[in-house]
Amino acid sequence: MIVVMRPDHTPQQVQAVMERLVQFGLQGQTIHGVEREVIAGLGQVLQDHRDEISMMPGVDEVIRVSKPYKLSSREVHPKYTIVDLPHGVRVGGGRPVFMAGPCAIESEDQLMAAARGVRKAGAHVLRGGAFKPRSSPYSFQGLGLEALKLLRAAGDEVGMPVITECLSVRDVDVCAQYSDVLQIGARNMQNFVLLQEVGKTGKPVLLKRGMSATIEEWLLASEYVMSQNNPNLILCERGIRTFETATRNTLDLNAVALVKRLSHLPIIADPSHGTGKWYLVRPMSMASLAAGADGLMIEVHPNPDHALSDGAQSLTPANFADLAEEARRLADALSRPFAEPPAAAATA
Repeated sequence: MIVVMRPDHTPQQVQAVMERLVQFGLQGQTIHGVEREVIAGLGQVLQDHRDEISMMPGVDEVIRVSKPYKLSSREVHPKYTIVDLPHGVRVGGGRPVFMAGPCAIESEDQLMAAARGVRKAGAHVLRGGAFKPRSSPYSFQGLGLEALKLLRAAGDEVGMPVITECLSVRDVDVCAQYSDVLQIGARNMQNFVLLQEVGKTGKPVLLKRGMSATIEEWLLASEYVMSQNNPNLILCERGIRTFETATRNTLDLNAVALVKRLSHLPIIADPSHGTGKWYLVRPMSMASLAAGADGLMIEVHPNPDHALSDGAQSLTPANFADLAEEARRLADALSRPFAEPPAAAATA
């Protein structure tokens, strides 16, 4: 349920409502809007609970939330959420961003070549994998802590926030120490313990859609992060598994448009994983922007033919620069221009 407070409510009245929710066995979270303050009551809400709360001092009305996902629903938060990152980068709010970099960090030279290339092309966030979930246990699994240190150093040098995937609960603290955004990959979308732990860090979290997950399951997974008093969540459509084998996955752009209607959370698209083919990344990037995506996550490698992970879907820095230029022209035509790159670009 949503408890809407009166414009002239007092902090003491908010506290009284929060305490009563706890007595009911519910969790309360305050949401500060421009025009009103509301309290989301999470848990098994009974009609008696709604009736009693509605009579408390300072309460304007109590609204039943019909969606099974509460905190991510537009019923609770009608305005778009904007997630603030270091270097002045903002995700959401109508101005798309680029997140770009190598699938896996292989060496300092490889990472820095990619970082400088995407920075020059106007990317906003540097991505790089330190821990890699691979189908085969014999494939390259990432450099771990060494890669995290390289990613942090690269981000600092080029003046960009960084994002990396967190694979397990044991990695949460070290990933949070070095990365500005914690990514939860498709295979971990329903690893609920991991979702809660990354939520507790307070760091921005990027949640990829599971390979066979419905949109409702995806939004319910987001609740595990947000229920830890962490509103800094970004969704990522990265393609789902279908009967089609001509591409790696099927990039579901229905999801981008529908989630923009159902949820206030920003949503970006990952056409690299969505297609698995580098030459399809550009057209699907344009389609993602047209569908309303708040950003694009693109895999970029200085030498894709020798990449240790996902070379077939990686762009070269030059190809990424061409894509970025075309994407900006399209975004301008859609009256949704890309956000300005981080301010340090002039000196990076």
